[in-house]
Amino acid sequence: MSDNYYKTYAGNSWVKENSFIGAKPRASRIPGFAEASKKLPAPFWAGHDSAVEAYWKAWKIAFANLGKPTGKNGFVADYIDPAFNGHIFMWDSVFMLMFGKYGLRAFDFQGALDNFYAKQHPDGFICREIDETTGGDLFHRFDPASTGPNLLAWSEWEYFKSTGDVGRLKKVFAALAGFNSWYRTYRTWPDGSYWSSGWGCGMDNQPRMGREYNPCFSHGRMSWIDATCQQILNNSVLARIAETIGRKREASGFRKESDALSVFVHEKMWDRKTGFYYDRFPGGRLSRVKTIGAFWALFAGIPENRLARFIKHLENPAEFNRSHRIPTLSADHPQYDAKGGYWLGAVWAPTDYMVLRGLDSVGKPDLAFDIAGNHHDNVIKVFEKTGTFWENYSPEYAMPGKPAADDFVGWTGLVPITVLLEYIFGLKPDPHAGKLRWEVRLTEEHGVKRYPFGLRGVMDLRCARRKKPADRPEISVYSNVPVDIEVRWQAGKDILRIRR
Repeated sequence: MSDNYYKTYAGNSWVKENSFIGAKPRASRIPGFAEASKKLPAPFWAGHDSAVEAYWKAWKIAFANLGKPTGKNGFVADYIDPAFNGHIFMWDSVFMLMFGKYGLRAFDFQGALDNFYAKQHPDGFICREIDETTGGDLFHRFDPASTGPNLLAWSEWEYFKSTGDVGRLKKVFAALAGFNSWYRTYRTWPDGSYWSSGWGCGMDNQPRMGREYNPCFSHGRMSWIDATCQQILNNSVLARIAETIGRKREASGFRKESDALSVFVHEKMWDRKTGFYYDRFPGGRLSRVKTIGAFWALFAGIPENRLARFIKHLENPAEFNRSHRIPTLSADHPQYDAKGGYWLGAVWAPTDYMVLRGLDSVGKPDLAFDIAGNHHDNVIKVFEKTGTFWENYSPEYAMPGKPAADDFVGWTGLVPITVLLEYIFGLKPDPHAGKLRWEVRLTEEHGVKRYPFGLRGVMDLRCARRKKPADRPEISVYSNVPVDIEVRWQAGKDILRIRR
């Protein structure tokens, strides 16, 4: 980055509240895996030894990829490395923390985002990729590939839901709001919709634009469906954070934009003929490229009369219901690559997890369970063959995608850890409310020891073997904190009130 540029920053009042800028690094000691494993949740699942082995292997790789602040990089907290190229990445970090929240007893994974907040520019910009050695941004802030996806607030809200830590919400709010303000100022079209680029949206080489544009580095003059829907989610979450920390006046502004963007998406980016959401070109013409990025619309409050048509694409074998679900490009596209081709059809942990969470938000747990089971099974099959995890996977064969980096934990740790606990086992915690929902679908004996619940809670959970899914589950629980457990199964539900 040249020091000869004029300083053209427009001040951002939120940034003045950002306490991470100029903060001293937090002194800490990084534990090794052997030490950390004694504090991690310990799942068991009768007859599925490979899944349990994969779970522990994912944590082992993760704990081998931890880094510390140095005098050169100017970081303020220990962090998890995406295991890619010696840089920290914004959206990799967001999704790694979706499994990192289960390891907080052993290591403060959430602190990885503090290094991005510490590097925030005076106008609110945060670069999406930062060099771990020098601490320098990899892109100028006005480069179309410089930042995104804007999911930082979602990550912080997920951490809060896992811990109930209001103090952290108060600390990170200004950095999040400042970045959101920058995004609105520099990443919107006059109609309020958002744009990105292949690298900026994280899905590098998808054929979403005309041939005159570079798929990696151009915005293509489009309204991007994923970027616009992510801003619906981001503003909605920021409003909830503001309300939680007592800044209700600020919440209304975030809700106003979230609501306006929802109207735009449902009126301007929905195609009635195909029942799908698309990128939008100047003049109003919609793309016909069905990308997994469209499923961010699940967070946008889809009208009930559209929902069934939209999610039907996930179950169509000619589109997204392939041998390994879910390809990132619909299989009916001429550039679809059965071996993966990076984002030309490969299956990726973060985008699959996004769809699972989106299906949760629209009340479709059965479909989420089916997709999660297929995704987990395929990743475990490849693990059994190769002994490790991969950056992405083929949508047609039980093999890594081509190309794909190996030992990728990295966000692929989502599958053996988070997908196992939240979707295969069906554990949905809400420590802030003192509740845990357990959607029991498996018939084999299964459960978790040392399951974390909030900042201080620890539970041992066990479900006994059943003959069939309709049988009432026999649940055993130990908890060091009070909790109400709502147990759901095929034929009913019950509430277990644990009072220690």
